[in-house]
Amino acid sequence: MNQREDARDLRALFLSDVPLIDVRAPVEFGKGAFPQATNLPLMNDLERQRVGTRYKQQGQQAALQLGHQLVSGAVKETRIQAWADFARAHPEGYLYCFRGGLRSQISQEWLRSEAGIAYPRVVGGYKAMRTFLIDTLQQALAECRFVVVGGMTGTGKTEVVAQLDNAVDLEGHANHRGSSFGKRATPQPGQIDFENRLAVDLLRRRQAGQGQFVLEDESRLVGRCSLPLELHQGMQQYPLVWLEDSRENRIERILRDYVIDLAAEFLALHGPEQGFALFAEQLRKSLSGIAKRLGGERFQRLSTILEDALAEQERSGDVAAHRGWIEGLLAEYYDPMYAYQRESKASRVIFSGDQAAVVEFLRNRG
Repeated sequence: MNQREDARDLRALFLSDVPLIDVRAPVEFGKGAFPQATNLPLMNDLERQRVGTRYKQQGQQAALQLGHQLVSGAVKETRIQAWADFARAHPEGYLYCFRGGLRSQISQEWLRSEAGIAYPRVVGGYKAMRTFLIDTLQQALAECRFVVVGGMTGTGKTEVVAQLDNAVDLEGHANHRGSSFGKRATPQPGQIDFENRLAVDLLRRRQAGQGQFVLEDESRLVGRCSLPLELHQGMQQYPLVWLEDSRENRIERILRDYVIDLAAEFLALHGPEQGFALFAEQLRKSLSGIAKRLGGERFQRLSTILEDALAEQERSGDVAAHRGWIEGLLAEYYDPMYAYQRESKASRVIFSGDQAAVVEFLRNRG
């Protein structure tokens, strides 16, 4: 493998989706990483904690000695083998640690001396890359134009986003449908991972020449992922396109997304019995999450309808009874709330119509 220079062009790294080895400890990786990174740590969490304690008590040299003792023999061989396998599978890649310092240098040296592989590192490491993406996001929010797609619950705003080349899928990046019932069968990314995904997406779109973007109207939180403050503030001012559809169509769309498709997700991941139980519990939690806003009597009534619908779905597979609580939620909770929001945002609305009309308007505008 020919020697390559250590990476300094962070923009090129993200634009090219270059594979990366993250040699930080798993706990660090879990707090935030990059879409193309694989965690192959130099030290596990316990080893890192022990070395950190030794560093505070006795200094760098003592910490280094302990680190070499902890990661030696078969442990060292296993970790070098994992890096070597990755390097051979991804000869164009790089490795990094937190600041591009000791850990990545040690990993780099062991790969060279023990496996004969010269594998470059990212200068500045995770910290430099994270700072670059924060700056990238800030620049995009300052320099680009945005338009927001709003509408009642179930009008298909996400379907509009999926049909537009210049739409940024915030819910996709957050792995959440955005509403109280929007949690998916698979977990959401951490906050930093969400921000990194969003920044990389905008970076690539701007590189392709896009400067105007469509966003689905969201609250500050998409599940547990928080929109960057500047983006959320901007979304209270950006031009608004209002999507319209009949209540009947909206009920059917919600039934498909939040019952049929969500149940299928859980069953695919966990099998029929456990999958259905987890799906049912998720729906119960979602309804309970808005219980205070619904009020006691309304919550109990809709909860009873939901339980009957779940029982019938589990028994026969028939989902028709779910329409009862969905219609109740729309008529008594979501629609009045969205009608108020529509009125308060009226001055920002530049177009309204059904899905086909909205998609055509946004394509022509873009």
